[in-house]
Amino acid sequence: MKKTIFLVLALSAMFGQADAASVFKIATVAPDGTAWMREMRAAAETIKQRSADRVEIKYYPGGVMGDDATVLRKIKIGQLQGAVFTGGQAASITQDANVYGQPFQFRTLDEVDKVRAKIDPLLKASFEKAGFVAPGISGGGFAYLMSVKEIHGKDDLKSAKVWIPQGDRIAEAAFKAAGVTPIPLSLADVYTSLQTGLIDTVENTTSGAIAFQWHTKVKHMVDLPLMYVVGVLAIDKKAFDALSADDQKAVNEEIGAAFARLEKINRDDNAQARDVLQKQGIKIDVPTADERKAWEEIGAAARRDLAGAGGVSVELSTAANKALDAARGK
Repeated sequence: MKKTIFLVLALSAMFGQADAASVFKIATVAPDGTAWMREMRAAAETIKQRSADRVEIKYYPGGVMGDDATVLRKIKIGQLQGAVFTGGQAASITQDANVYGQPFQFRTLDEVDKVRAKIDPLLKASFEKAGFVAPGISGGGFAYLMSVKEIHGKDDLKSAKVWIPQGDRIAEAAFKAAGVTPIPLSLADVYTSLQTGLIDTVENTTSGAIAFQWHTKVKHMVDLPLMYVVGVLAIDKKAFDALSADDQKAVNEEIGAAFARLEKINRDDNAQARDVLQKQGIKIDVPTADERKAWEEIGAAARRDLAGAGGVSVELSTAANKALDAARGK
């Protein structure tokens, strides 16, 4: 009798484990109610349906899981299974995450599209080497310098209190090339720091500035793309590899599709947000030809300094530059 009971309990445990859902807890700084959250949650629901409830994704928005370093520690100990990072934030996973975020690298979205068609697969491979799977990469758009005061060049920037994301070597190198010592802060601290005057100059997309309410604190925007922002959903490879092949396919396809939809939404949102910023009284300052050239020279110097020296790997940097030359018909 005891043996029969033990066998029944053992079989129940086995089947219970087989039927148990794999819960992926994903952190993100994206505020609740944004397009990012809507699309990612829609993808999570479809994944749950496709996997017959075997895979469940739970998001923790608004940075509630802590800063980048805290999130990565939580992933390491299994408290989280992944996160949505910007390129700069993901640089602590792989420096190649900054491949699209180098200063004054792109001039147009057409250039971005042509380069990403060739580089996205290489970037995903770089994440995989670092122990993560990146089923979703989406462009957030061009980030611009935004400030309490007018910024026309190096001299204006030197007197500014410039924010950069903590741990973002690319942004740090870009501003140091302009003779600026930037102030590193977590994303969650930026709004308060603008309020108190700890910083007076930031960089963000037009829609991002509105989503985080930074537009209520700045008065000027330099009308020149500083860098291209991407969002990457990265999942711990060990957790991902534990899924069946079919469930892995569902995660890759649905998150990939959601991030493709976000690409279009973000572009539309950024265009509309630009109009909103102007209506809010933010002056969009168009650089002169000389100012534009000076900014681009700063970017070129920063990119040279960073190539293979703690920045983007030489291999990926070379591939991206080659793709950009092809996009420009060189």
